[in-house]
Amino acid sequence: MTLSKKTLALAMVAVLASGCSSTDESENGLGDATQGTDASTSGYNDGSMSGSQFGSGNGFNSGSNLGPEFSDPNNPLSKQVIYFELDSAQVKQDYVPVVAAHARYLASHPNQHVILAGHADERGSSEYNIALGEQRAKSVERMMRSQGVGSGQLEVVSYGEEKPAVSGHDESAWQQNRRVEVGYQ
Repeated sequence: MTLSKKTLALAMVAVLASGCSSTDESENGLGDATQGTDASTSGYNDGSMSGSQFGSGNGFNSGSNLGPEFSDPNNPLSKQVIYFELDSAQVKQDYVPVVAAHARYLASHPNQHVILAGHADERGSSEYNIALGEQRAKSVERMMRSQGVGSGQLEVVSYGEEKPAVSGHDESAWQQNRRVEVGYQ
């Protein structure tokens, strides 16, 4: 199967999975990071996860139940967006400590639940960008799981190019739109 056929197949599975699921995934927990595809928006009131919107009434924790380390700009937990290179799902070295800090926090707070929302810039087909956003979120999920985070604490969602962080059709906008957002519920 060629890459484009795999991408199309993943996108089709994502569409079917989002339309067919009526159960709360946080109750059932997520299986192994390699199983299934989830492109649903469960847990969101408006389906949006912009880093500046955490705690603004969209289903995410406003910080009242999170420790002060989340508001300390010197603490990696205050960073809830992981950025990626063009056409890549590999976590950049600059963001490995950020993912590790969130993994340590989640491993020590087993009742905490996080949604990992993958995004892509506007270049490429919608199907490709949905699949790339999912690959990015799953990459972060695998890193967290390897550091002791339980599968029931993590939910993977992909928005592809549908929810850009910034508008624009240049490299500076695209850089900000290639991301995974870590949303505490």
